[in-house]
Amino acid sequence: MLQDIPILSLILLAPLAGLLVVLLLPKQRSGWMKTAAIVATIVPFLLSLWLYADFDKQQGGAAYDEQLSWAEIPLNKELQNGVSEFVFKFQYALGVDGLSMPLVLLTALVTAMAALAAVHVKKRWKSFFVWFLLLETGMLGVFLARDVFLFFVFFEITLVAMYFLIGIWGYFHRERAANQFLLYNGIGSAIMLLAFVLLVNTAGFRIDQAGEQASFVYSGSYADILRNLADPNAWVNLSPDQLGGVNPFQMTDAMQWTLFIMLLVAFGIKLPVFPFHTWMLKVHTEAPPSVVMIHSGVLLKMGAYGLLRFGVLLFPEQVREWAAVLAALGVVNILYGALLAFRQQEFKLVLAYSSISHMGIVLLGLAAFNEIGLQGALFQLVSHGLISALLFLIVGSLFERTGTTELAKLGGLARSMPFMSGVLLTAGLASLGLPGLSGFVAEFLAFLGLFESMRWLTALGVVGIVLTAAYVLRAVLKITFGAQREKYGALRDARLVEAVPMIVLLAFILLLGCYPSVLTDTMQTSIGGLFEQLLATRAGG
Repeated sequence: MLQDIPILSLILLAPLAGLLVVLLLPKQRSGWMKTAAIVATIVPFLLSLWLYADFDKQQGGAAYDEQLSWAEIPLNKELQNGVSEFVFKFQYALGVDGLSMPLVLLTALVTAMAALAAVHVKKRWKSFFVWFLLLETGMLGVFLARDVFLFFVFFEITLVAMYFLIGIWGYFHRERAANQFLLYNGIGSAIMLLAFVLLVNTAGFRIDQAGEQASFVYSGSYADILRNLADPNAWVNLSPDQLGGVNPFQMTDAMQWTLFIMLLVAFGIKLPVFPFHTWMLKVHTEAPPSVVMIHSGVLLKMGAYGLLRFGVLLFPEQVREWAAVLAALGVVNILYGALLAFRQQEFKLVLAYSSISHMGIVLLGLAAFNEIGLQGALFQLVSHGLISALLFLIVGSLFERTGTTELAKLGGLARSMPFMSGVLLTAGLASLGLPGLSGFVAEFLAFLGLFESMRWLTALGVVGIVLTAAYVLRAVLKITFGAQREKYGALRDARLVEAVPMIVLLAFILLLGCYPSVLTDTMQTSIGGLFEQLLATRAGG
């Protein structure tokens, strides 16, 4: 049924429709604007749930692909023999598979919960929700795009929207945090764009044959790029001598390595990989809670998704040879983040360094270079997205009531806020990987995948898990137990608008912890196909 309607476009355009409604409402109607914005985030969440439920009935999600050619640019003819034209096509190409489908649902879920958490925003409601809904459109577009330039456009939309959300509605040093965010991510985007241009000019073409005349079509089609790079007989993989002395499309080994390293740096900044992490600390401490929920829960995952989609899938041989490097970077992220998280006295910074540590587990899963490890990496993206969003939701509620998130100034809050303290403790246990919660499954799969080939690095990574238990329990117990300050004795527990997203996020964490097959079954088809390609590349190399 779903394959008969443009479900992907509906998911993508629903936040834009809400954005237009918010723009048309008068500024005095703040209640209407909040309602319209929340509804505009719930609609794509419900559509994503529907798509996720129907997804396993199709082969890899191919039935949902949507494609439209919306512009063609004639190019100069470089070859004359038998070639009628050279043309560049811009495409509106959307699609989902087992790699992107879980992240589309994660994006819709976290954004809907963050819209409810935006109750803490106190000024310029219309502008806030305009940028908020534009941000959701960009994030959904990143995971749905099947054209590299369309991917880049959506990626840049998220940067612009985040810049204003941090710079206007953040805390005291918000402008500095916004500028640092834009600087680091702008550099990463420039590197990514250059890599995409090189990809399109080598692997991003196809030949449309009409009789004796052939048209050379350049495009950012991800399917064309993947097919050309994977086919040993494609022009991109042939030397000029094999084509009679002329081959403008050849991608040499040196160029492949250059592109892989460029993509690793571009998406490593977003992940972030040490030492490209300093900008993230500023964002986590200065951005408003609802924005940090999205940043930690979704935006960091865009870097890992890009590395998986464009790094591992397009350049599997380079990933195989650099597996030890990726694993070492992952261990550094895990240990560095865990050690510094243990030293922090500001709960926001504890969670920021915790995110760095947990993204290291994703790198370990990619470095494992096997099916189990890749499943662990993707499972970790979804699991950490849910857990971090829940933790920053609680941070926002705590800050609104106490005016601080410094551990030394908090304590004994379980007496006045038992519900919120219980949710905080459960989220902390999920973060440290307690069995029965989603964090355990993700970490187990990633470490199990790596153990086969790199046991010593796996052992070092496990040390980071022990440190995670130490810093998480230290922070949570300082907040919830101990002596309570007199001024906190009458604090109000979670309101309905806060309790609902807490319960929903916690329910998904429990669901994935108890029934991981809900997620792994969806990933299986795409991960299995990817692993087969990796094995074929290894055998060919």
